[in-house]
Amino acid sequence: MTGDHWPELDCQGASFLDCVFERVQFSEAEFAEARFANCRFISSRFAHAELPGARFEGCSFTSEDRKGCSFAFSNLQRAMFAACDLSLAAFDRTELFAIEMRECNLTGAKFTKVDFSRALSRKQIETRASFQACKMDFADLSESKLPGCSLAGSRLREADLSGADLTDADLSDCDLFQAIVDGAKLAGADLGGAEVSGLNLTTLADFAGLKVSDDQMFALLDAMGVTVRARSR
Repeated sequence: MTGDHWPELDCQGASFLDCVFERVQFSEAEFAEARFANCRFISSRFAHAELPGARFEGCSFTSEDRKGCSFAFSNLQRAMFAACDLSLAAFDRTELFAIEMRECNLTGAKFTKVDFSRALSRKQIETRASFQACKMDFADLSESKLPGCSLAGSRLREADLSGADLTDADLSDCDLFQAIVDGAKLAGADLGGAEVSGLNLTTLADFAGLKVSDDQMFALLDAMGVTVRARSR
């Protein structure tokens, strides 16, 4: 399907297999609990679309000119993406509570004013999201609120995490080489097994209770300009 416009389409619970959508505008379309397998979305856009509980497996959201798809003002709560190519995708003011992404390519993806939380009451907010073993080099997660969420096993080389709230987050086995973390909160976060070369703790807003291993400690001290010398006996 090429160059089409799907306004207010109701495809709740529908299944799509091996479909190609090129330059399609999904405006206020209903895809709750829909299933997409091995589909291609080329230069397409989801605007004010309802996608809660949708499942995408082996799907591609890029074009030959390396232009990613966009999700704007949409609902992707509890959606799942597995082995999908979302490189250069743009998520703008979209609801992403309990989103799950596994082994996806999110290189250069941009998350702008997205919401990984939901209000349980006037005073209680729940935040949930999972990015498992994803490639997120150069991704923009600046100012994102991800406390207690998991990015375990993901590659975040040169990703922008400035101002992000990653309090108590699972960052185990992540590759954070030259990630931008100015003003980020990593208090209580688990960095076990992560690549932390060049990660300067002095630029963080908070890192109390940060969990690291002995070998990581030396790399972190080195990035702070601290020289560790073995005690002579």
